[in-house]
Amino acid sequence: MTDLQTSLIVIGAVIVIGVISYNKWQEYKAKKSVERAFSSSHDDVLMGVSNVEQSLGGERQEPQFSQADYDTVQQEAIQQDVLADTSADVSLDAAAPVAFAPIAEERELPVDYLIDCTIPLVLNAPLRGEKVLAAIQSLRHVGGKSVHFIGQHVDGGWEVITAGGAYKALTAGVQLANRSSALNELEYSEFVMRLRQIADDFDADPDVPDMTEVMANARSLHHFVNEYDAKLSVNVQSNGAPWSVTTLLAALERQGFDVRPEGRLVMPDGDGGVLFSLSTNVTLAEETTNRLTLLLDVPVVSPARDGFGAMIACARSLSSRLDGTVVDDGSQPLADAALSEISGQLEAFYADMEAADIPAGSTRALRLFN
Repeated sequence: MTDLQTSLIVIGAVIVIGVISYNKWQEYKAKKSVERAFSSSHDDVLMGVSNVEQSLGGERQEPQFSQADYDTVQQEAIQQDVLADTSADVSLDAAAPVAFAPIAEERELPVDYLIDCTIPLVLNAPLRGEKVLAAIQSLRHVGGKSVHFIGQHVDGGWEVITAGGAYKALTAGVQLANRSSALNELEYSEFVMRLRQIADDFDADPDVPDMTEVMANARSLHHFVNEYDAKLSVNVQSNGAPWSVTTLLAALERQGFDVRPEGRLVMPDGDGGVLFSLSTNVTLAEETTNRLTLLLDVPVVSPARDGFGAMIACARSLSSRLDGTVVDDGSQPLADAALSEISGQLEAFYADMEAADIPAGSTRALRLFN
């Protein structure tokens, strides 16, 4: 081996060692920056998200969130959600879990005359609930649309069909639309055909509406869903070195975020629902990130929960802890004036949904925007 070859090998080895050392140093700094941020003793807005009514903030997507054209808002929503290893040990201040006051909502029947195509089944004789449940078990969906049944008890009231009940009439309902599509002719035909088979077993007469009318109603409802399918995102961007993903996600879990089975990080609303979600915007293979995205699914969160204000309060808290900046999807800092404007537009958005008898966060809205 010549002296030149030996020199080249030595130089190559030094370069490789240098690159590895630099990467390890960057990873170490990223992890330490997150640990320092979440072990500080300053006020933690994450632990008081329910008290943000006086500090409304928000973010915007690249399409302007406009009262005249809400359907453009959804286009820029961040879709990447990551489930990362959260085994890293993080030192956090002791704090009580995030608490949200439950919002009372009247129990609603699963067949909804506004968003379902309903078909009454007139029974010639009362039926036991056990027989009805056994017959309808196989008809829960047609295509991508849900199917529900309710029964009129022999005492007169309509209710969810239960074992032990006795029913003198039934009503079946298939959902007219959801985020994906409107009920189509094939789905409706399948629903009617399978319902007739059940009706034959019950010696019942289904009152089937005209398909043309049903399709028109389905398209109209789907147009509403498209118009009000709004998602708002806000980002926290690092001002310096990127953050360690595993350390960051472990800390976020301790601050109240839940990791869902599909990998999403979500902030629960305290009543079984979700206020907003969070994405690290990186793949499972990456160890650091320099940008977090918080996302509010507007029509499925009741305005009484102030998901908008809670999300902005959380973003501001994260930016303070992590030495970051709250920015829009174009990486421009979000000014208070812009946040206030979006807050006002959200009020009009919620008022329009209320006027349509599909309030944001209601059972109807949750079914339609799924």
